[in-house]
Amino acid sequence: MPTVVVAVLASAVNAFLRMLDFIHYKQVLIDTVLERFRLAALLLREPNVTNNLNTKAWLGIGFLAIAMGLLLFLPAGTAQYWQAWVFLAVFFGASLLITVYLMKKDTALLKRRLSGGPTAEKEKTPKIIMVFTTVGFIALLVVPALDYRFMWSRVPLYMIIAGDLLTALGLYIVFLAYKENTFASATIEVARNQKVISTGPYAIVRHPMYAGGSLYLFGMPLALGSFWGLLVLAAIIPILIWRLFDEERFLFKNLSGYKEYCVKVRWRLIPKVF
Repeated sequence: MPTVVVAVLASAVNAFLRMLDFIHYKQVLIDTVLERFRLAALLLREPNVTNNLNTKAWLGIGFLAIAMGLLLFLPAGTAQYWQAWVFLAVFFGASLLITVYLMKKDTALLKRRLSGGPTAEKEKTPKIIMVFTTVGFIALLVVPALDYRFMWSRVPLYMIIAGDLLTALGLYIVFLAYKENTFASATIEVARNQKVISTGPYAIVRHPMYAGGSLYLFGMPLALGSFWGLLVLAAIIPILIWRLFDEERFLFKNLSGYKEYCVKVRWRLIPKVF
């Protein structure tokens, strides 16, 4: 009996020490990442770096990769979250290809896409919408990660694969929109000499970027192996539609020929539906 007690106590102590090592590892990881963010922010303030568009683009992708990795693996409590690794490979594989294309073919659009987020918007309503969108995107990563950790839901393998395919398809549609429309800014604005684009995917729906974005957002929870993440998506979609209507209101008022374009192309996101 004493031998059994000693063995149990020894096992408990080992488990406790492993937990302490894991906590220490996470803290070291967080401290290291924060330090890298601080150094990169200092670099971006340097004129010779800020003026280098490609450097800003690579740094932006690096920041996003680190942030998304932290938002997935820390709540999951493990780096063995294979669904997250596959999703990140799909997401950033497509993002890298799109970025390289813009670097070579359309640096003006690349510059517009790098100027995004709540602080980049000029009017109050888009700022508010972007805050909600950012929070929603974060939740769309954290909730599936928690789902994986606590095993709230079990998504079949074929649906996980379908989620990754939807993510890839959505990003491909976004790429087609970029390829057709050099004025596809990350903020709601009308650029100098901007004209209405009515070719390519814009001949099918008025907002192909939103259509592609909605597809990959729908694919994310499935790709990450979470049904609970779909509830977060249900909360995000009304925010995206709110932004869509706000953008249309702005373009009606400020972009010549947009009213006529809306008469010609009736559907906003889904042909024959909406």
